[in-house]
Amino acid sequence: MASDAASDISDWEIEEGLPQHRDPFIQKYYEGREALIEQEKAQRSDSSFRQSLTPLATAACAIVSRIRAEEHQTIWTDNPADSEPMPVVNHYPGMMFSLAKKRMEQSKTYQIVRRMPKGALLHAHMDAMIDSDFLVDQVLATEGMVIQASQPLNSAATREQTSVTFQYSKSPDGTGSSIWSDSYTPGTLIPAVAAADSFPGGREGFKAWIVSRSTITPEESLDHHHGIDAIWKKFGSCFMILGSMFRYEPIFRASLQRLFRQLRDDGLQWADFRMAFVAKYWKEGCVSPEEGQEGLFQAFDEELRKFQATEEGKGWWGCRFIWTTLRVYGKKEMVGHMKQCIAVKKAFPNLVAGYDLVGQEDLGRSLADLTPELFWFKKRCMEEGVNIPFFFHAGECLGDGDTTDQNLFDAILLGTRRIGHGFSLYKHPLLIELVKQKKILIEACPISNEVLRLTSSIKSHPLPALLARGVSVALCNDDPAVLGVGKNGLTHDFWQALQGWENLGLEGLGSLAENSVRYAAFEPDQDSKEWNKDIRDGKYGEGIRAARIREWTTQWNEFCQWIIMEFAEYASDQDEV
Repeated sequence: MASDAASDISDWEIEEGLPQHRDPFIQKYYEGREALIEQEKAQRSDSSFRQSLTPLATAACAIVSRIRAEEHQTIWTDNPADSEPMPVVNHYPGMMFSLAKKRMEQSKTYQIVRRMPKGALLHAHMDAMIDSDFLVDQVLATEGMVIQASQPLNSAATREQTSVTFQYSKSPDGTGSSIWSDSYTPGTLIPAVAAADSFPGGREGFKAWIVSRSTITPEESLDHHHGIDAIWKKFGSCFMILGSMFRYEPIFRASLQRLFRQLRDDGLQWADFRMAFVAKYWKEGCVSPEEGQEGLFQAFDEELRKFQATEEGKGWWGCRFIWTTLRVYGKKEMVGHMKQCIAVKKAFPNLVAGYDLVGQEDLGRSLADLTPELFWFKKRCMEEGVNIPFFFHAGECLGDGDTTDQNLFDAILLGTRRIGHGFSLYKHPLLIELVKQKKILIEACPISNEVLRLTSSIKSHPLPALLARGVSVALCNDDPAVLGVGKNGLTHDFWQALQGWENLGLEGLGSLAENSVRYAAFEPDQDSKEWNKDIRDGKYGEGIRAARIREWTTQWNEFCQWIIMEFAEYASDQDEV
C-alpha cells in the first residue's frame, strides 16, 4: 500500500515507473527552469524598475494581478445560461479594441489604470485629439461658421465621398440655398446651422454624418482584410474636416481647455504634441486665414498659461509641439515648411521642441530620399542659432527590408531622440542594440497600430519582444479622436497592454510611465550631450527631468497605497507591506 505522501499516485504510475513532480531530480529541473526564466527577465527594460519597488508597491501590483485573473474568469469569458443565446462575439482578454471597449470600461482594472499617474504623453497628433462631436457642437454654437462642398451632397454616395470643409464667414453667399440639393453650386458657403437643420434626418443626423466622416468607425476598424492603404485613405480624409473646424480661434481655444482637462483627469502631467501645420489658422472675426502659424502658437501659449492658473491645472507641467511636415511634400514645399518651423521656433522658443515627418510611410517619401533636405534643415538651424532635434516616425509598417522598413536605419543615423511607433524594429537585432546603446525610446501606440491594420489585436503586437530585449518604451495614444477611442488620455492603451501581455503587470505599466517622464522634451534647447546625460542620470540627476521623475515616483507610491486601501479584500498574507 502506498504511503500517505504518495497516496495520489495510481498503481499504473508506480508500475510504469512514472516520475512525479515532487521527485528530487524533477524538482532540480524546475529549479533550473525558474533560473532560466529569471535570467531572461533580468534583460527586460523594466527589470531595474521592478527591483526598485517598495514593499507597498509590490503588494499593490500583486493585488492588481489577482483582480486581473478574476476578471479573466468573469468579465472576459462567455458562459451564457442554458436559456440565453450564444454570444455573437466571443470575449477574451486582449481582444480587438473596438469589440472590447464597452466591457473594458466597466472593469475594476480599468478604474485602477485610469487612476494611475501616467507621466507624459509623448506621441499624440493634436489634429486628431478633439472629438468630432464636440467640434460639431462648437461649430453650430459659433456665429459665422459655414460649410462648403466640392459638389452637391444630394445622395448618400456623395455625402460619403465629397470633400467637405468648414470656415468662418461674415456674409455667407449661400443663404437660402441648400447644400443637399442638385442646384447647389460647388464652393458656395452655406450657414452651418441652416445646413444642419435641413439635413436629411435633422440636426442629430447631420452631427452623426460629420462624426462618421471624421472618425474610423468600429466596423472599419474590424475590416482588416481591406488592407492598410484602404484604412489610411479613410484616416487621411478625416483631417481636412477636423482641421477646418478646429483652426478657427474661438473653437481652437475652447478645444484646448477641454483637451488639457481631459489629459490631466487621466493622470497625465505633460504632452509633446505633434501637429501638421498644413491647414490655415483663422483669427476670430477674420474673413481670411493667417499666412503663417504665429497666431495659433500665440493662442496656444495663452490657453496653456490660463489652464495652469486654474485649480484643475495645478500639477500640469505643460506641453510643447514637435513640428511635423507631411512626408509626401516635394523638395520646394518641404523646404518652405522647414523655414516656417524655424521662424516659429525663433518666435516661440519654448513651444517648439523638435521636428518630425508624418503621413503613411509606405506611400510617402523615405528618410533616405529626404536626407538632403534634412541636412539642409540642420545647417539652417545652426545658422539661425536654434536647436530643433529630430523625433522621427519610423517603422510604422509591415515591410521587412523594403524602403519603408529601412526608415529605421535612417532615423537612428540621423540622430532621432525617440522613434514614433517603431513597429517593425523587432525584425532588426542590430538596430535593437543600437537603440539601446543610444538611449532612444520607442513611442508605442498599440491601439493605433491595431485600428490602422498593422496588427489584429494587442495579443499579436510585437512590443513585448522589444521589452524583453531591454528597449525603452513609452505607451502613447497617437490619434484617439479619429481612431474611435472616445476619450483623451492613455487609460485605454495602458489597459490593453495590461490585459494582453502576461509578463507586464502593473509593475511593467509603472516602468512605461516612468520612461515617459524620463524621455519627455521638458527642455527644448538641450543639445544631444545634455539630453543623453539627463536620460542616463534619471531621478539621480539635478535638472527638471530628475525632479519630475522624483515627483512622479511619489505619486506612484501614493497610487499603490490607494490600491491597497481600496481593494483590501484582494490582499494576501504573503504580501509584505
